[in-house]
Amino acid sequence: MPFSPKPPTTSWKRPCGLSREHRISLGGLALIPDRSGALSVPDFSALLVADLHLETGAALARRGLHVPPYDSRSSLTQLEAVLAMTRPERLIFLGDSFHDAAGAAAMDPADRQRLAAITARHDTIWVTGNHDPHAPDDLGGRGVDALALGPVTLRHIPSPRLGDGHEIAGHLHPGATVVQRNVAVKRKCFIADARRLIMPAFGSYTGALSVSSSAFKGLFEEADARVWLTGAEIHVFPRQRVA
Repeated sequence: MPFSPKPPTTSWKRPCGLSREHRISLGGLALIPDRSGALSVPDFSALLVADLHLETGAALARRGLHVPPYDSRSSLTQLEAVLAMTRPERLIFLGDSFHDAAGAAAMDPADRQRLAAITARHDTIWVTGNHDPHAPDDLGGRGVDALALGPVTLRHIPSPRLGDGHEIAGHLHPGATVVQRNVAVKRKCFIADARRLIMPAFGSYTGALSVSSSAFKGLFEEADARVWLTGAEIHVFPRQRVA
């Protein structure tokens, strides 16, 4: 499902959460990382969000692990804030939007209403993931296995053999640790080289997997890869600089 870029409009505004200094270039697209973990694609008036894992708290409770059941509410609040600042026409979820198949039905009615209102205001696309292989059928938008924004393919799980293409994916929940003056700072992060970008998990209860993990082995050209740490601001480091 390819999309054509849209001409810039005056309605798109760069919020304080978007990086004022860093752009991630991929396949000719200028991508703007947000400190929340979302990714803005102005050429397509799109906002990308990966791995919300909504209703993680409810899923854990069903397994006997009781945690405060407010992760969906917190994640939706953060999503609403990013959308209000970026004002995209298109909202694309990159899979694992719900923690399991029961997640959509388990949502608090007020949270469901908030999510439905979000999807109603945007051209919403649900890329399916391994936790949610079927898009919700009663929350608006449409489901796809993958789609293209110009030369860049969007999918949930990174392709092990990318070939000559370009890709944005989620799934691995990348994180990195940087040591500055003997103080270790660990954050969720974007990681990318010239051909592939993997987004951090957006969900409030989602953790981060070190980019040094074997799960990332072979996905990036080590000499070219960089990480963009999220937090109060976006900070970029060479992949070889972080642990």
